[in-house]
This record gives sequence, structure tokens and C-alpha cells, in this order.
Amino acid sequence: MSPQEQHSSRGYSVPTGRPYALKELQANVGALGDRIKDLYDGAHPAEYDPVADALYVAFQTAAGLAPAKSYTGCPEHPNGALDPEAPEGWGRCLICNDRRRLGRRLQGGRAAGPAPAGEQRRLGYPVPEPPYSLDVLRHFLRVIDEQRFHLTLGSPDQDFVRIADDLHRAFIVARELSRPRNASGCSEHPGAPIDPDAPPGEACIFCAGRKRRAQRPAQTPEMLPRIRRGERRQLQRRFERPPG
Repeated sequence: MSPQEQHSSRGYSVPTGRPYALKELQANVGALGDRIKDLYDGAHPAEYDPVADALYVAFQTAAGLAPAKSYTGCPEHPNGALDPEAPEGWGRCLICNDRRRLGRRLQGGRAAGPAPAGEQRRLGYPVPEPPYSLDVLRHFLRVIDEQRFHLTLGSPDQDFVRIADDLHRAFIVARELSRPRNASGCSEHPGAPIDPDAPPGEACIFCAGRKRRAQRPAQTPEMLPRIRRGERRQLQRRFERPPG
């Protein structure tokens, strides 16, 4: 029975905690616009930190209002094990992916069936594809702000699922924008400090240090003479022993 049918029946009642959670969600989403109005293209990553924090709080509230998500995104095994090496385009369910791998081997390398495609999902929530920018973040916030005006205590569960998904998308974008920029131009160490003495294109201080160490001449380690049993090693003192 849908929420509308439940609402028309005598047995319908508002879920416990929904009025408070909905009011909190409305307030959190309404304040997001003020947090990004001063942002601009090229803003420092630290300026995105409070936006990402506020989006995550709003996402958690919306997720609590929506039905529980599938942990794996698999309708057959919603709370099964996650595949840590899921191929691109496959789902995250380890059981289903093992079946596909087995079917591929049995059929001579061909896939046993169509792999689930679509938007990547983490713990059941969607993750937008890059590139991430301020315009993308503002787009998601406009969609979210429009959705919140239509939310009521009797809204269907799908409306809460939709706004929770969009809040998660916006959170991912803000989180990625809050990461340190690749000022060094190094793909291996994108957040590394810049070496002011390095030539252009080699500003990564970690790679520059590695290169300097590689250019040093190899030195043969000096072996100390072996001390026979019963003898004492004579060590030269760097400083004279103080008198008395």
C-alpha cells in the first residue's frame, strides 16, 4: 500500500521521528544556498570544507527518512559481501560477481550474462562521474532545493530516496573540490609541496628528492675491523673528558 493509500485509511500514522527529521532536513537544505553564494571558480579547497560537512549532515538526515538502502546494490543479496575488485560496469555484490567470473570461465572467456551497468554506487548511493566543478555542485543544489519544497509528512518514500541520492551526489562533488589541488603537476603525488629549486615541470618535492638521491655517487660502506673475543675496541673521543 502506498503512503497515499495509507494516508486515506484510518490506520495511517506519521512514522515516528519524521516531523522532527523533516524539519531538520528543510533547515539544513535551506542553509546550503548561503554557504556557496560566496564561492567562485578557483576558490581554495578549504572553502569547500564547510559545504561538504553541511551536505553530509543533510544527507544523513535524508537517508534516515528514506527506506534502508541496499548495502551491495544487489536486489538478490542486499546485505552480502562487497567485491573489492569488481570490474568496471559490474555490481559490488561478491556473490553475483563470482557467478559471472565462473560463467565466463565455463563459456571460454565470454560473460555469463549482462553485467549491471549504470551510475557507480557506494553503499547503495549514487556517485556522479567527474569532472567536478562549482557549476556541477550548484546544479545539484538547485535540484535539491526544488525537491525540498514538495516534501511533506505524507510524501511517498520515493521522494525521500530521490533527495537522499541527490544530496549524496552533491556531497561527493563538494568533497572532491575540498581536496588539495595538484599544484605540483605530479600525478603520483598530487598534494605534494612544491620544491622552489626544482626546474619547471619537476616541482614535486618528493620526486625531486628521489631524483637527487639517484644522482648521488654510490658509496661503499666502511666496514669496522672485527674485534676478537676478549679484546676491547679502542674508540677515539671527540671531546676530552672533563677533569676531576
